[in-house]
Amino acid sequence: MLSVTVLVAGCGSSSKKELPPAELPKFEAEIQLRKVWSRSIGSGQGDNYSMLTPAVDGELIFAADVKGRVVAMDRTTGKVQWKKDLNVPVSGGVGAGNGLVLVGTLKGEVIALDSGSGERRWRAQVTSEVLSAPATNGDVVVVQTQDDRLIALEASDGTQRWIYDNTPAVLTLRGTGAPLVTNQLAFAGLSTGKVIAVDTRRGMPVWEQRIAVPQGRSELERVVDIDGGLLLSGGNLYVVTYQGRVAALEQNSGRILWQREASSYVGVAQGFGSVYVSQADGTVEGIDERSTSALWSNDGLARRQLSAPEVFSSYVAVGDLEGYLHLISQVDGRFVARTRIDSDGLRARPLVVGGWLYAYGNSGKLVGLTIK
Repeated sequence: MLSVTVLVAGCGSSSKKELPPAELPKFEAEIQLRKVWSRSIGSGQGDNYSMLTPAVDGELIFAADVKGRVVAMDRTTGKVQWKKDLNVPVSGGVGAGNGLVLVGTLKGEVIALDSGSGERRWRAQVTSEVLSAPATNGDVVVVQTQDDRLIALEASDGTQRWIYDNTPAVLTLRGTGAPLVTNQLAFAGLSTGKVIAVDTRRGMPVWEQRIAVPQGRSELERVVDIDGGLLLSGGNLYVVTYQGRVAALEQNSGRILWQREASSYVGVAQGFGSVYVSQADGTVEGIDERSTSALWSNDGLARRQLSAPEVFSSYVAVGDLEGYLHLISQVDGRFVARTRIDSDGLRARPLVVGGWLYAYGNSGKLVGLTIK
């Protein structure tokens, strides 16, 4: 299996001269973002297009770097509670919940740490490298591997409960979306443009739904990966593919509620009856769920390699390749605020908990922000 790392938006034809990222548009700020605290998390994302994201569990926020440093901090003050150097190349993380902090490695391992102390609970070998955060419901840990397998490990000791095989696409983007786990179901988006739901206890398939059909003559044109992960909200599952569609599915049946053409490798956000997409070309789009029509489209960040969007208060937050965090109005898509987090770039999805937004820069700078 071959894989492609997305370094420029759109993966355009080599016969066309690549256009530079758009210049940042000027606007009059309507709100101010306050940087409450900032911490350095080792080497950050590294040079292999890793997509490590922080995770919050209770009053702690957890972050990891590519060299295996995992740090737990108080999420309102940034005060470090513990650090753990695993000394392995971390490529998937962070997952957190039910007393566990979880990371995956390039060596195909899943490592579980105690969320309170940082001590290692267990270490498990899986079939191939892990490029997204493992997920847990307290009973089972589910991980998606680069070869499109879904693997369940016992949350107590890491022993394998089941493995669900899938045949990956011939050509894929480098990366996988993180699985989602409820008490009964594990959901995952695949490189073939499908979403699957698997029973967490036995690993039996419950439903499968195709979101995008590969089209085009070349294998590159036929890439329809679901790399941005899935979003579960209000009983609906939201998903977007590269060179395919954005869609909402009914959680228990997989029935498609609505769909619309889109292309993204970073994912979606949802709020106030709308879905927000960071398109591969750098356009941010707001979609009305009732009509499936575009409420607004903001192309002011074209070719700026945007992060996944996240809803923050009445706004949509996205990061870009120069490390700027942009806030866009959910109502009409206008820019309302901007601040620079990390000059090395900001590719990880912003994390929002309550009135806080956490941004993790490529160089390892983690910042906690609020609105003034």
